[in-house]
Amino acid sequence: MPQPRSAVLDGRIVPITGGVRVVWQGKPSPLLKRAAARFERHLAVLAGKLEQGAAPLSVVVSVRPDPDYLSIREREHYTLNVAPGGVHLDAEGPAGVLRGFATLLQLVEPLPQSAGFASGRIDDAPRFVWRGIMIDVSRHFMSVDTIKRQLDAMELTKLNVLHWHLSDGTGFRVESKRFPKLQQVGGHNQYYTQAQVREIVAYAADRGIRVVPEFDIPGHTLSILEAYPELAAQQPVPLTKDWQQDCSVASGNGATTTHCSSHLNLNNPAFDPTNPQVLRFARELYAEMGRLFPDRYFHSGGDEVQPKQWTDNPKIAAYMKQHGYADPPALQAAFTAEVQKVLAGQGKIMMGWDEVSEAPIPKNVVVEAWRGSKWVGSATKAGHPVVVSSGYYLDLLNPSAKHYAVDPFDVKADGLSPEDAAKARAKMGPLADAFAIDPNAPPLDAQQQALVLGGEAPLWSEVVSDEMADARLWPRSAAVGERFWSDASVRDIAELERRLPLVQRELEALGLKARENEQRIIARVTPANIAPLTVLTSVTSPVRNYALNRLAAHSGDDMLSAPVAVAAPDSFEAIAFNNLAARYATGDRSVAAALQARLALYAGNDAAYAQIATTPALQAALPVSRQLNALAQLGQEAMEDVHHGKKWRTRAKKLLDEQDATFAASADHVASYAYPQPPSGLLIAIVPGIHALVNAAR
Repeated sequence: MPQPRSAVLDGRIVPITGGVRVVWQGKPSPLLKRAAARFERHLAVLAGKLEQGAAPLSVVVSVRPDPDYLSIREREHYTLNVAPGGVHLDAEGPAGVLRGFATLLQLVEPLPQSAGFASGRIDDAPRFVWRGIMIDVSRHFMSVDTIKRQLDAMELTKLNVLHWHLSDGTGFRVESKRFPKLQQVGGHNQYYTQAQVREIVAYAADRGIRVVPEFDIPGHTLSILEAYPELAAQQPVPLTKDWQQDCSVASGNGATTTHCSSHLNLNNPAFDPTNPQVLRFARELYAEMGRLFPDRYFHSGGDEVQPKQWTDNPKIAAYMKQHGYADPPALQAAFTAEVQKVLAGQGKIMMGWDEVSEAPIPKNVVVEAWRGSKWVGSATKAGHPVVVSSGYYLDLLNPSAKHYAVDPFDVKADGLSPEDAAKARAKMGPLADAFAIDPNAPPLDAQQQALVLGGEAPLWSEVVSDEMADARLWPRSAAVGERFWSDASVRDIAELERRLPLVQRELEALGLKARENEQRIIARVTPANIAPLTVLTSVTSPVRNYALNRLAAHSGDDMLSAPVAVAAPDSFEAIAFNNLAARYATGDRSVAAALQARLALYAGNDAAYAQIATTPALQAALPVSRQLNALAQLGQEAMEDVHHGKKWRTRAKKLLDEQDATFAASADHVASYAYPQPPSGLLIAIVPGIHALVNAAR
């Protein structure tokens, strides 16, 4: 994963009992030498113990120079020939060598006494040149080691851009020597030194990964305004410690909704674009930050500016009237155009969220389409290069299969349906239209497709700690990476789900700490007995589409050590159970024993879980534990060789209907805000399998 462009494997295994020896045709650069050393270290882990005295297998590498390495024009094409006589890797540039090494590691197969490479020929190159993940370190800071682990995993899955979101309302995360209060006050002394930034950028470059920084303006700037309040649109600037949640609960139509005052949103405070100091500040800050990040692309944000930030300021309102700006978006468009000139003067290409596409900016500005797939169409029609993140937001906590189904070229793949947009409009007003699917949007023509650089999978960290980052990013980033690398025809969900655990195990063997950190959280929360929480979280998943953010608004960082912090969007245990149940339902009785063993484990877990549920967070999951017990017992009953009468089916329908309603309550953005959620934030992921067993019951 990702699947190569062309792979012809002959079914043989080439043993590597003596390890490998990388042989260069020509003189390798220091970067390539380091890449080979990493490859050999990784191979030693995956292949296991070597046979004493056995000859190593030669891996012959030929590579051509590439002056465009670490740019969107770099050459990533490579071919691999694996045969009993050795391995030949031919690459068009250093990036191709890195991608070829990653594929070779994924060709490792176990043998009775050692391991070997799957034999055959691979000819490979990516579909898109921009294949990234976005990590937000503003809301919850992440350590240098954590960022490096993600870069290691990115190299192994052929992702090549880290979009690093380094400032937002919650914190400014890079040392500034020009504006030191940014990290001291706005960063709350949780930040990367400039030396650490350079270290991470160099670490990424070694792995064929570009680092694109984001410093968001003119909105999302509370952390900057805490340090330099004279730049704010609203005076006085509300300080974080003074902010309080002001929420009210309303009931109606069978649903309970929670409304919080929007003016208390930490994301809202914005710059005053009419203040000349603001543009001077941006110019100096971007110049300093730009020197830390050699990449040509620089993300300036530009999203979610709240109109009232400007219209409620009499001075700004008068300025808008005097200069003929009809509304705040018109004022922002003019400001965006000035920011673009600043970055261009510093040798950078501006990148921004899709709001910037409504500004009078040059066509080379990269638009990141996030509010819906339709923005891919409108931005490319205007001639802008586009990076697609709509449909790939990892913090929505959807399973890999949902992201996998979204193609970057599909202008109707992601967004609010017409029905949901109408519901959202009642609360959001015209803002809802920006997120709506355009049912009349024409498909991209060839010229527009050529402007789609690729995509990114963002992880916003409102409910993600440093300890949770590995598991929240992987393995879903690998699935999204396949969507960006492989042909559009590679879409088999069952095959994806078969490979996900294998890829995750490889990533963890080579340094990722997803499972290790999850086990650490469980051991810390339930030190007396880790088994009950381990079982519960193995078959549950988090609620989706920002429903968890709603719950966290009331419990704060308590969610970071609750059971939902461990439960994964892709429950491998539940996927395996559901597949077995589907096979049983179609008449395959060979899986009966395995199903019954799993059902007995799930059903027997509730009593043990009740014993360890001694904290509010654990107690919040007690109803889910009881429901899991009831569902497992229902599955056991469904497998009994007896006639199941009307009373049993009525009870089964009621239980499953309740679970279906819980899933539906966070199935999309509108539902997740309109309906109550389980207090634990957990969904029971074996429900499809129980449905299959009940439907197949005699």
